[in-house]
Amino acid sequence: MAVEAEPRARQSSATLPRLPRVWRVRLARTGRFLGAHVFSSLTRRIVFVNVVGLFVLLSGMLYLNQFRAGLIDARVQSLLTQGEIIAGAVAASAVFANDGIGQDPELLLDLDPGDMPSDEMAMPEFTINPERVAPVLRRLIQPARLRARIYDREGMLVLDSRFLYQRGQLGRTEAAREPQEDTLLQLIWRNLRLAFGDRDLPRYVELGASEGREYPEVAEALGGTKASIVRINDRGELIVSVAVPVQRYRNVLGGLLLSTLGGDIDEIVAAERWAIVRVFLVALAVMVLLSMILASTIAGPMRKLSAAAERVGKGSHGRQHIPDFSERQDEIGHLARSLNDMTGALYDRIDAIESFAADVAHELKNPLTSLRSAVETLPLAKRDEDRARLIEIVRHDVRRLDRLISDISDASRLDAELQRENLEPVDLFQLLETVISIQNDTRRATEASIELILQPHPTGRKAFIVPGHDSRIGQVISNLLANARSFSPAEGIVKVLARRDGTSVEIIVDDDGPGIHVEPIERIFERFYTDRPQSAFGNNSGLGLSISRQIVRAHGGTIRAENRKRGDGTISGARFIVRLPAT
Repeated sequence: MAVEAEPRARQSSATLPRLPRVWRVRLARTGRFLGAHVFSSLTRRIVFVNVVGLFVLLSGMLYLNQFRAGLIDARVQSLLTQGEIIAGAVAASAVFANDGIGQDPELLLDLDPGDMPSDEMAMPEFTINPERVAPVLRRLIQPARLRARIYDREGMLVLDSRFLYQRGQLGRTEAAREPQEDTLLQLIWRNLRLAFGDRDLPRYVELGASEGREYPEVAEALGGTKASIVRINDRGELIVSVAVPVQRYRNVLGGLLLSTLGGDIDEIVAAERWAIVRVFLVALAVMVLLSMILASTIAGPMRKLSAAAERVGKGSHGRQHIPDFSERQDEIGHLARSLNDMTGALYDRIDAIESFAADVAHELKNPLTSLRSAVETLPLAKRDEDRARLIEIVRHDVRRLDRLISDISDASRLDAELQRENLEPVDLFQLLETVISIQNDTRRATEASIELILQPHPTGRKAFIVPGHDSRIGQVISNLLANARSFSPAEGIVKVLARRDGTSVEIIVDDDGPGIHVEPIERIFERFYTDRPQSAFGNNSGLGLSISRQIVRAHGGTIRAENRKRGDGTISGARFIVRLPAT
């Protein structure tokens, strides 16, 4: 079992990193899609609009966090400054506590800052008198909307600004009011702040009058140093507390604890938050408006194009109009142009098929009618000469039908073959030599000979390289040579000239026939059209030149015909000119 498990483990580790073929294909398709579409103009617009909205929201959030932290720092510094001022006023209001010791306070005032009294000068003992401190504290605290607590050296609460003496009686200030009951929305918001707020901040707890030293900042203040701390209460509101020592002549008399009221900082932050919300709502409205405008430039044209494509697919009567968005320089405009081109090509193909089918039916009907007449007349013929003539007509019509069917089959599958096959470099120099050599070797005595003339080029044979299908280009040359021979006398010469003309290769085929008498000359390229004497009727299908033009156009070239004329203006023959784009 152990021996079998080891090869399995090696096989699993060897095949594990390799992804399945279907996933590799999907990844390759995804890469091609991203490369072709992600950086397109339309995608950039959508990404830009969405990113702008995200940046607005992100900037607001970052600004709010910086403002909140800066507000807390500024509040701490402000409280420390106010605390030092209030502590100095409280210390100045302290009274003597030494019994039986006389000391002139004026002597103390004569001391320089930082000097200590001499041994002969007894240091007086000062204590904080609530009755004298309360009026001073009340005047300093009330405008600032702060809570102040004064503790003695032992940490006992001496005075709380929530309960101040007024006219000899203990009065309660506005800061001591009981909080109103929260509404449902406020309760939900408070719970959310407690759940997702500043969890790292310590929780504020109201301690007893004798537990002043339990506050860390008070303990430090009673030790002679300033301290500050930020807490959060049960309602999720920030409370900033600073403690400053109350000292006189470097003698710590107690500690002053200043703290903000619950919700003061949160109200300021909330006001800024609502301001950002308003900015966000404006940005959101602008984003929605831009998105709707952008969507209208995409969805509207897409719906129109889709509806037009459905009408075309259903085969409605007549040509269907495809909405024109060609003036747009994005994917919608490109799609509209492609659909217009595709629909036009489709309708042209349908018209061509219908016309081709009608022409085929007409051309097949003529020999079939002649064949049927000959077959029906054959039993009625009495003489051998009549029967022989009828049999020859039957053979002629059969050969004509065979030729028509072969050419029709070739013409019907020509487009499909040209679309399936890839273009390859074709050496026209070698192709012309091969085709003309075969034509001359198989020439009958009644047919004209063929002469090839190659106009030299500085680049040599490379100048005659064209992209295409060698067999189809050879078919064009063979059709033109056969057509030229059929009109030329036996002693005539069909001349073929090949030359490089700019970016194209030009092939010129001249014959010594009677020329082209039809007007316009372009009619000779129509299907089943023949301009031959009556004696040659039925020997050609009339598809050779039509197939040649179809092949040349599929290669991006042109073909045209004209008459050659002598000096006196008479026609000396026909000329066919084929131009194919060169590499």
